[in-house]
Amino acid sequence: MKLLTKFNLILLVLFGGCGLIISQVTYGFLISNARREVLQEAELMMASAKSVRDYTASDLAPLLEQNPRHKERFLAETVPAFGAISTFDNLRKKYPDYTYHEATLNPTNPAHRAVDWEADVIRYFRDHPEQKQFIGERESATGSSLYLATPIAAETPCLECHSRPAAAPPAMIATYGSNNGFGWKPGTIVAAQIVSVPMSLAVSNAKQAFHLLLIYLVITLIATIAALNAGVYFLVIRPLKLLSDAADRASKGEMTPSPLPVKGRDEIATVTESFNRMQVSLAKAFKMLG
Repeated sequence: MKLLTKFNLILLVLFGGCGLIISQVTYGFLISNARREVLQEAELMMASAKSVRDYTASDLAPLLEQNPRHKERFLAETVPAFGAISTFDNLRKKYPDYTYHEATLNPTNPAHRAVDWEADVIRYFRDHPEQKQFIGERESATGSSLYLATPIAAETPCLECHSRPAAAPPAMIATYGSNNGFGWKPGTIVAAQIVSVPMSLAVSNAKQAFHLLLIYLVITLIATIAALNAGVYFLVIRPLKLLSDAADRASKGEMTPSPLPVKGRDEIATVTESFNRMQVSLAKAFKMLG
């Protein structure tokens, strides 16, 4: 096996191993970064939803409750959850894969009832009251989604409508009936705000960046091996080949070979100088013998 072939094999093993490690680390970093971006979107959506809820509770609801129609017909606009959900329903017209839901185990409005996985999140908050946030991933109809959930506890404003049917506004009873949404206890986790953000686009961008990185790595590997091969050939192999040819001619009896060119002060140059001196010494020795 030639020296250059051995050199290339060593380079391939080294670069291949390093490239594999770099690719694995980079892929993990890109996917983690994509997940962080999606989580930031979810946190922004959650903050927006809470802002709408706070605005509804502090500014909008008091004004609507002064409306005489509120005594005759329940105005859902007075409920903070209604404002947040309605806002995101408008958002979903342009971004249908983004969802916001205030899932409740025992809601007044059946549309807010928690599905199986949402109910599990609410029970998790009940079992871990110290937790203020839960992050998870799930498969939806459009692919993988990241969801961010925060608990909703029954507080005094909630109990005005959800403690007992007799204490609830008559207009609400007339709208939703008295079978659901009651019996809430103070401080109990009764619901969860859940934001879902699709991960497909972010993950797709991360994979595209990873594939582009692999292409650059392969191109860099090929260019580096080509440059090293050229350097090894001109700096090591070619001078050694000249030495080998000169030694071969000397072994066949050529007594007056031309001195080999010496370039630089490296080990190859030193060997070449030594070989030239040896050639001169051999020529003198044979002349003395002759």
